[in-house]
Amino acid sequence: MFIETEATPNPATLKFLPGRDVLGSRGTADFTAPADAAGRSPLAERVFLVGDVARVFLGADFVTVTKTDEADWTMLRPRILGAVMEHFLSGMPVMEEGEADGEHGEDFDPVDQEIVAQIKELLDTRVRPAVAGDGGDIVFRGFREGVVRLRMQGACSGCPSSRATLKHGVENMLRHYVPEVVAVEQVEA
Repeated sequence: MFIETEATPNPATLKFLPGRDVLGSRGTADFTAPADAAGRSPLAERVFLVGDVARVFLGADFVTVTKTDEADWTMLRPRILGAVMEHFLSGMPVMEEGEADGEHGEDFDPVDQEIVAQIKELLDTRVRPAVAGDGGDIVFRGFREGVVRLRMQGACSGCPSSRATLKHGVENMLRHYVPEVVAVEQVEA
């Protein structure tokens, strides 16, 4: 098994590509601590056991890992490669049944359903593919009084350029196509 790695815009995060589906079309999963992964994702649990791992994000065909500030990629990268390879060779599932992130925690007025549908369509077709290319994801969390609330995940969470991406890229695009949008803000949950 050959696993490729790619740098991401976030220097604390690397993208690991095992050459096979990770979650496929089941969505994404973001783990910010070992306790988040416990009982939910055998793959994420195994990566956290390597040590010096601050976050594990699972995408369609990739795993992004964010290291702790003290860790060095020179030492950590081979250990993570080994953990990912061992997981896939073990035959264990990536996630326990039904555990990928779904559409939960969304906050919007039902009157705005049509606007929210437009926003989600634009995010799904124009933004999420590009963000996934960088090892992350962007998830809709709400729309109130013209403000779109989005959660950055994976390599995008904590990335130095994520605020610029939201303000100059996503906000401008949404405001152009959906006049009801006046601003975009990042949320943590």
